[in-house]
Amino acid sequence: MSAPNGLNTNNNKPVPIIIVSEKNETNKDHQETVIDIETEPPTPDTEIMANFDDTLQRARLAYASGKSRNVSFRRKQLENLLRCYEENENEIISALDADLRRPKQESLIVETEFMKNDIKHILYHLNDWVKAEKPEKSFVNLMDDLQIFNDPFGVVLVIGAWNYPLQLLLVPVAAAIAAGNCVVIKPSEIAANCAKFIAEKIPKYLDNECYPVVCGGPTETAELLNQRFDYIFYTGSTRVGKIVHAAANKYLTPTTLELGGKSPCYIDKSVELRTAVKRILWGKLINCGQTCIAPDYVLCSKEMQDKFVTEAKDVLKEWYGENIQNSPDLSRVINQNNFQRLVGLMKSGRIVVGGKYDAAERFIEPTIIVDVKPSDPIMEEEIFGPILPIYTVENAYDAMKFINARESPLVLYIFTTETEVQNLFINGTHSGGMCLNDTIMHYAVDTLPFGGVGMSGMGRYHGKYGFDTFTHKKSCLGKDLSAFGEKLASARYPPYSDAKGSLLSFLLRKRRPLPKLYLTHILAVGVGVGLTFLANFYLQVRKGKLLSR
Repeated sequence: MSAPNGLNTNNNKPVPIIIVSEKNETNKDHQETVIDIETEPPTPDTEIMANFDDTLQRARLAYASGKSRNVSFRRKQLENLLRCYEENENEIISALDADLRRPKQESLIVETEFMKNDIKHILYHLNDWVKAEKPEKSFVNLMDDLQIFNDPFGVVLVIGAWNYPLQLLLVPVAAAIAAGNCVVIKPSEIAANCAKFIAEKIPKYLDNECYPVVCGGPTETAELLNQRFDYIFYTGSTRVGKIVHAAANKYLTPTTLELGGKSPCYIDKSVELRTAVKRILWGKLINCGQTCIAPDYVLCSKEMQDKFVTEAKDVLKEWYGENIQNSPDLSRVINQNNFQRLVGLMKSGRIVVGGKYDAAERFIEPTIIVDVKPSDPIMEEEIFGPILPIYTVENAYDAMKFINARESPLVLYIFTTETEVQNLFINGTHSGGMCLNDTIMHYAVDTLPFGGVGMSGMGRYHGKYGFDTFTHKKSCLGKDLSAFGEKLASARYPPYSDAKGSLLSFLLRKRRPLPKLYLTHILAVGVGVGLTFLANFYLQVRKGKLLSR
């Protein structure tokens, strides 16, 4: 429990949280507040800016002290964050249930366990990641010391999203901590209960000066973006991503934008359809379809469409029973604004599965729509809900043409057992990532980079890629001052001559690299040569003994 007036009971220092108390206009029916931490009146913009200035100043002073760059300190903070997840798992699940009516199993898989494993992966590899890299040397640099240092950027801003309100915020925060940065943590105000959890719990586990939490809505976020950061990491919509990018341009601040878009899913007749339908529907319906990498629409032939619909009806009955609304395993739409938007999208095409909804519960039945047109709203904007349109194409070439005529998606899903068809999409389309014969699961592989391209985002993270995102690669060339080295280098000095020019050309000339000879290979060759020599020697000795007889 936090002490009164926002004090941290661990060190009795003020917790750097910006208090905001305003109505959530997108969810008036429940009269929730954006952040219900304190019941203070709304703060004037000038005071908000003053608070932000103070918060940033403390973070900058902390970074300047070198505290966040200390590897032992980084490790301790990451261990504390892991402990936060472990000690408060039930509270996390409750907050997710309150915001999204998220089933416990989904919350465990996509939030708590994901975050725990992310930090464990970082802790296991951090000592190797922070080491200076030793690049290959060319002939002219054989006597030199070449290194690439992994420097933190400084004070960075991480802005989370409401659909996965903990994971999409705290996974990049952990990467930024691992890289040695100080981090300003901004949760989404739309997932109010999760934002409250972050504001109350994170300051108890992380250093308050290095990792302040800032809460608020769009006005506060806009004011925050007026501050100067050394890096900005944003997860959310493309529309807001453009605003963030424009704000970053003021100071040429580097950014990572994890956005969304319409991720296509192509199916051909070579697949085992029951399995394909299960994997597609699971990817679509987890978190009630409010997932940036959910399959947004299906491309297939008319024949496959009919078979898909038949299988889907059976799968949905198997998963959720006869009365889907009473199932505890389907989340709800986040708020009334998104609910009404989704109901409007259902007016496109013809509903063949589902279609029921209940505004009081923000419930929308898993719905499949056919006979859609490319110009329909449901085919032009990201759906972000449990609605799956199917657009029929003749073959893979038509599907590729349809995909390439639109903005590059965050992910492309291809369901086929034909290697030629897989390669066709791999080489002929442009997307942030690809997943063959499954959905969503590529996101969980921490050795694969995750990120968008074009309107679906820029930059990447997860695992080592997250560490690298928040790291400036500082190159360093080290030379000695020996007489021999200076003699070779003296050809660069005036007065110039043809001889000096020839020597420089020789030294600087690019040469084909020698084949890499690994120690194990050298030992194997050495052992082979040695055994051959011993065998020949033994045969010679045996031959000599026989002759002497």
